Amino acid sequence: MPGRIEDYALIGDLQTAALVGRDGSIDWLCLPRFDSPSCFAALLGGDEHGHWRLAPASDGEAPFRSYIGDSLVLQTEWTTSTGSVRVIDFMPQRDRTPDVMRIVEGISGSVEMVGELRLRFDYARVVPWMRRTNHHRVAIAGPDAVWLRCDEKVHTYGRDFATYSEFTVHAGERIPFVLSWTPSHHSAAPRQDAEKSLATTLEDWQRWADHCAPGLLDQDQSAVRRSLITLKALTYDPTGGIVAAATAGLPEQIGGARNWDYRFCWLRDSTMTLSALLNAGYRREAVAWYQWLLRAIAGDPAALQTMYGVDGERRLPEQLADWLPGYEGSHPVRFGNAAVDQLQLDVYGEVVDTLYLGHQHGIKIELHVWRLLLKLLEFLEEHWSDPDEGLWEVRGPRRHFVHSKIMCWVAFDRAVKLAEETKMAGPVERWRELRDIIHADVCSRGVDKKRGVFTQYYGGAALDASTLFTVKTGFLPPEDPRVVATIEAIQRELHHDGFILRYSTPTDDAATDAVDGLAGSEGAFLACSYWLCDALILIGRVDEARALFDRLRYLANDLGLISEEWDPVAGRQLGNTPQAFTHVALVNTAFQLAHTEG
Repeated sequence: MPGRIEDYALIGDLQTAALVGRDGSIDWLCLPRFDSPSCFAALLGGDEHGHWRLAPASDGEAPFRSYIGDSLVLQTEWTTSTGSVRVIDFMPQRDRTPDVMRIVEGISGSVEMVGELRLRFDYARVVPWMRRTNHHRVAIAGPDAVWLRCDEKVHTYGRDFATYSEFTVHAGERIPFVLSWTPSHHSAAPRQDAEKSLATTLEDWQRWADHCAPGLLDQDQSAVRRSLITLKALTYDPTGGIVAAATAGLPEQIGGARNWDYRFCWLRDSTMTLSALLNAGYRREAVAWYQWLLRAIAGDPAALQTMYGVDGERRLPEQLADWLPGYEGSHPVRFGNAAVDQLQLDVYGEVVDTLYLGHQHGIKIELHVWRLLLKLLEFLEEHWSDPDEGLWEVRGPRRHFVHSKIMCWVAFDRAVKLAEETKMAGPVERWRELRDIIHADVCSRGVDKKRGVFTQYYGGAALDASTLFTVKTGFLPPEDPRVVATIEAIQRELHHDGFILRYSTPTDDAATDAVDGLAGSEGAFLACSYWLCDALILIGRVDEARALFDRLRYLANDLGLISEEWDPVAGRQLGNTPQAFTHVALVNTAFQLAHTEG
């Protein structure tokens, strides 16, 4: 059985990432990219679905683990009856091939170690053919080849379609293992010196982390730095695209069906991601994300998608992996994401808002970009009043979601400001008129008149945390009574132990109809709790925001990693991990608190 979601650490090379459990087992790894089929998928089933464990042969004290400095180099230490040992896990930034390196270091005494490497390609559907050659082993099937190299003193043998290793490590010894992937038609993977790679990897990460801009409060520094390192780790370096999470199929409810693939890049994250990177001083990464966005959306404005692949791919078909039992029995497991074909009008606002934010930070809008913006707004002018699937990618019927309408208002509002500030030519008066029309429409049809609060969709009564954007986007001023009433209603009706749900689901106390078209419930959506912090700051309730922010920080695991959701009853993380949306929200709220409190 896999560990709890919070039991996993992340290592990566800025093109893919692996999850390492407390027990020394790598239970998730896709090669060569984030969105490639996995070679280890025990996370979504068991050992038979692929993993690589390296740990002491006998039980001892519970292991202690940490990252080395401001890096993504993991060290896990065990103390046994005969001695203590450390395993250092990392993936060096890629030169030619993706490599997973593990260095076993004897700390005291001597410790017997065992390893089990069970490669399963194509999401555990393919058992590769393994052979030994020149003191290493190579596994090949179809397009994939994985090479394992280790010290000659390590005894390896094959059994039951797996490779086992046995050896003893003494104090002062360091024994390296290197796992490399190549296309199967290539020659052997180049030999790598694990010790040199370790030194280079540590230098690369520390150099990057040291560029983090000042301006944070002391108590928030470590959480923000680790969140930024995680955000960097989720970046596909060749293109600048940032995946929502490193995993697929982790459940929003244990045993439930809300199990999605998050290894893609969402437009809804664009403005918040750009803001986090720019606030933290990472202009190179911000510009790379900005440019990825422009390449991804180029083309017919009617074909704008909610998400794209790391290279900007548009076809991300969803398939059910019925051969995998799912994390703790949560199925079906899905690879790909059918939400790619949905109509989500909010993304038009996200794109224009991102362009405006970039402009505010000195990123010049080229003429071809302005022409693209004009076409996007032409489409939106004709379709802003249509129902859509909304921010949360519901799988029920289309509705007039309030957040979608607010983001349509944002699109025209930011376009007006861009035209005024850049002197670019456009139908500014028409945009002003549309901005006013949408504003009046939302205030008329998106408010529950009895309670004076914004609702999830026109004509409904349910609440939605995304309506916090009424104040976050400047749609209404903080002192507007509808803003304050909405914030208080969300605190009162969408909280679960003080943490915020996205919206009501059928099993909640405040349930209405199943607006998302799905059975079951989910945990508190952590980004929404950070949005509540932001809204509280804007209406002057800074002490409440600080108290909630400090509670949220303690939901991270011992390594500072946070998933998508939190189960307050079971006290555990839920959903795909680590979640970029959550870490981005943490960074932005921390900077807002620093600006307000500092």
